[in-house]
Amino acid sequence: MAKNKTAYVCNECGQDFPRWQGQCSACQEWNTITEVRLGPPIAGKSASFSGYAGQGSSEIKTLNQIDLDELPRIASSFTELDRVLGGGIVPGSAILIGGHPGAGKSTLLLQTLCLLAESMSALYVTGEESLQQVAMRANRLGLPTANLKMLSETSVEQICQIAMQEKPKVIVVDSIQVMHISEVQSSPGSVSQVRESASYLTRFAKQNGIAVIMVGHVTKDGSLAGPKVLEHCIDCSVMFEGDSDSRYRTLRSHKNRFGAINELGVFAMTERGLKEVANPSAIFLSRGDEDASGSLVMVVWEGTRPLLVELQVLVDSSAMGNPRRVAVGMDANRLAMLLAVMHRHGGLMMADQDVFVNVVGGVKVTETSADLTLLLAMVSSFRGDVLARDLVVFGEVGLSGEIRPVPNGQERITEAAKHGFKRAIVPDANVPKKIPAGMTIIGVSKLSQALEAL
Repeated sequence: MAKNKTAYVCNECGQDFPRWQGQCSACQEWNTITEVRLGPPIAGKSASFSGYAGQGSSEIKTLNQIDLDELPRIASSFTELDRVLGGGIVPGSAILIGGHPGAGKSTLLLQTLCLLAESMSALYVTGEESLQQVAMRANRLGLPTANLKMLSETSVEQICQIAMQEKPKVIVVDSIQVMHISEVQSSPGSVSQVRESASYLTRFAKQNGIAVIMVGHVTKDGSLAGPKVLEHCIDCSVMFEGDSDSRYRTLRSHKNRFGAINELGVFAMTERGLKEVANPSAIFLSRGDEDASGSLVMVVWEGTRPLLVELQVLVDSSAMGNPRRVAVGMDANRLAMLLAVMHRHGGLMMADQDVFVNVVGGVKVTETSADLTLLLAMVSSFRGDVLARDLVVFGEVGLSGEIRPVPNGQERITEAAKHGFKRAIVPDANVPKKIPAGMTIIGVSKLSQALEAL
């Protein structure tokens, strides 16, 4: 008889340890390490499912013998969702959608499958809600309910057996944290159950050409709950973000084997469900009627498209010996670095000033093209000067005060011109050969030149 092995795994980050300890040394959380009993190998775990779509793929082929015909993607009926997924749902792919409770994950997937069921076979598996609850939500949203197949089940083996009989094109599993496999001797939601259930469903999707979409919970810090191996075995990881007091939701891809990562999709939550926002820049540019200092528009690159976002900075005298540096939507460490660059190469010292930075609309800016915008907005707030409403700025700032070019400069300027901006301060290398009509572009190579142009 095979002997059961024991492992100690952190429920927050999935780190393994040889013995139990009170604090996880990887994520610094307390009392999150639990004992996991690893049973013997699951019987039939390596057996192929009937109807395997890739029969004969075990034979060796040279690279030029492989058929390059691309699989036709399944349109999800939401353009923003298709954009985040890389052009649609790929048959046989495993997709994981995570988000906070109440963000709208189940609503989005229910709307998608109800519309997909009009043209193909689709299966919605609910493990957290009853069938009556899902039906009530569908009726409240006014969705077509005649063709969508529903199943209330938490056993992964039973779900796969039923799916083999029904042969749907797309399956939604809501959620992976409540699914379980009978051979794993632990409760649903544990590290071993989540890992084995996700691996089982991913293997089923690959061998049968069925797209499986799994819903995952997140921890208190916003990361996906469960072991880290869960993010490695799937094809696409998508996070659904949005505050409960805001009507807008953002869908961002963190991993995608079939498209670009960091792609952004924007949805609006209404009483009739989620509605996609075709022009997100118009939302993030909803500026006030009165002009104010410290407000400036930048062009960031999200996935495969430019996005215009308003940046607000407030510089005020500090009443304390240690001035505050607060950045919402940006990296606080980069803010401190840019303040030092401004002091050294711009001639402005803000060591005794509180600096507050906010990206309007809840957008998180991670790229360096916002450096120049942040510095010029700080100067505007520090001096109390109001900047022109038709001015847009982008560019990376180096430690020696040089302005570095950023990718896709032509597309950024074109997007700004579409929204009525007439002036732009950009790096020298990003000045296009063909300037849009009616637009004045100032190319700068040093921070001092940008301050003079301002």
